[in-house]
Amino acid sequence: MSEIKLSRIDSVFADLEYPISQDDAAAELEDVTLLLADGERNLGALVERSERDRFESIDDLRAELHNVLPREAVGEPYQSEGEG
Repeated sequence: MSEIKLSRIDSVFADLEYPISQDDAAAELEDVTLLLADGERNLGALVERSERDRFESIDDLRAELHNVLPREAVGEPYQSEGEG
């Protein structure tokens, strides 16, 4: 089980081969805990909530992840993590 901040999510997504199905992405990410402003979420479970069944690229998967995250999970707009 690994933990990752949302700001560093691309490093995890870069380990996947694209295009990738939603099922395969969820399975690959099921042991990753995403650390968010309001707690933690299982990354594989978040990917499973997506309405897409295929991701063509890291950008595609990242955009879809932001669609399934609750707004409070990512903090205030333009708020940087751990800086300030």
